[in-house]
Amino acid sequence: MLKPPEKILFGWLSLLVSLVALGLKYIAWRVSGSSALLSDTLETIINVAAALGALWALNVAERPADDNHTYGHDKAEYLSAVTEAVLVVLTAIGIAWVAWKSWLAPNHDIAPWLGIAFNALGGVVNLAWGLVLVRQGRQRRSPALTANGRHVISDVWTTVVLVLGIALIPLTGYTRLDAILSGLVAVNVLRVGFDMMRQSIAGLMDEAPDQETLHTIRSIISEQATGAIEAHDIRVRTAGSVSFIEFHLVVPGEMSVAMAHDICDRVEHMLRKHIGRAIIHIHVEPEEKAKQTGIPVLV
Repeated sequence: MLKPPEKILFGWLSLLVSLVALGLKYIAWRVSGSSALLSDTLETIINVAAALGALWALNVAERPADDNHTYGHDKAEYLSAVTEAVLVVLTAIGIAWVAWKSWLAPNHDIAPWLGIAFNALGGVVNLAWGLVLVRQGRQRRSPALTANGRHVISDVWTTVVLVLGIALIPLTGYTRLDAILSGLVAVNVLRVGFDMMRQSIAGLMDEAPDQETLHTIRSIISEQATGAIEAHDIRVRTAGSVSFIEFHLVVPGEMSVAMAHDICDRVEHMLRKHIGRAIIHIHVEPEEKAKQTGIPVLV
């Protein structure tokens, strides 16, 4: 896992790469006159805005908990991802407008080949960086970087379709293909935007993690809480790279506070070892509070 200063550096690198890709795609549009390549340039502008948002979010999320934010600032990453999703949807609307204008008045003087070369180069840059963003975002459980990476990779697929499609314009002589390609870009951008928005809102609404993670947490509690009877009312949510775990642990009535505390320490240690950063609350209860639906502790 990257240390805080490295995370911020990572955000600056993301911004730099986005600016390089934007420059290449802007040149591609200017030398070709293609509305489809203009649409791709508009989408890449959002990549720059997303990189700025991710940089802000990473700075805020790394701030320690304070009197006004006692659980930390990790949800700033979700705010960045939601903002990016909204910008993506607005961009899709703008690209659709460009496509409609191109359909009504197609450009018959498109010079595709040099534009294709610059656009493809921008796509290669985005592909390499998008894969890095998604991998690092997953490893560090960073919604901001993961959302940014997925958006960048979606831009790569757009580039592939555009390169192939625009190459067909001089071969077929069908100039309205430029408008059709621009419309397809708008549809893809809209799809990505709604998917990003759904995932980000799920994080803000404290949606439970995936079933595999929940199974891991339950297994650790069951295996490590030796001496207790059961665990119930397990609740888990995530905020950026931090997991919040709470549950009730039932112990024998005659068990001392010190022994119950040792069990809790052991469970917390193993949870953090396997889950990563976590804030854990365990409510210890006597055996008469046991529930049949709880997780039995393995002896």
